Amino acid sequence: MTQAAQSIKPVVQIGQNGLTESVLSKINESLNAHELIKVKFLEFKDEKQEISEEISESSESALVRIIGNIAIFYKPSEKEEKRKYGILF
Repeated sequence: MTQAAQSIKPVVQIGQNGLTESVLSKINESLNAHELIKVKFLEFKDEKQEISEEISESSESALVRIIGNIAIFYKPSEKEEKRKYGILF
């Protein structure tokens, strides 16, 4: 899964306002559209593990890995024919 994430760019950034409802909404939209996404931490770098776990729980996704200040999340498409990665956690 980490290899599949190498070619994608972060679609959401955690900035000075932290994890807001609008950020969570964007994460959910992105996961539903792409299954595998990256979230970049511009701020709150010391809390990235806790925030990533909160994102994972809130979005019902799997936290694949944190590399540097980027967290990788995976949520399989609800429609089997739309699944790009075919991996279920």
